[in-house]
Amino acid sequence: MEGWVYTFKELNSSVMTVEIQYQKMPESESLNTLLKKRLLKLAKRYQWLIRAQVMFKLSNQKNGENKICEIELSAPGPRLFAKSNMDNFEKAMVDTIEELDRQLQKRKERFERH
Repeated sequence: MEGWVYTFKELNSSVMTVEIQYQKMPESESLNTLLKKRLLKLAKRYQWLIRAQVMFKLSNQKNGENKICEIELSAPGPRLFAKSNMDNFEKAMVDTIEELDRQLQKRKERFERH
């Protein structure tokens, strides 16, 4: 299993570390670039994110939706997790990040109420 670690640091914001791993498949630089771009948007929107652990892998499913993206985010409170199976990795990644964005929005609303 190969892995990559990136650290995003923007002015006046906290640091978010991103770990990317590929399982049963070769590394993809274009997928890394797209992922970093999408996660940077989340990091700017939710500055309290600490870490993202990302796993891209192929499954043995025969229905064509065998590309899996799993992302676990570390933030204040319980960790957030989302996973998607699609027919390509880009769709799976976008779907996973959209689900995490919904979870983050709910958590942000809870923070603002207290």
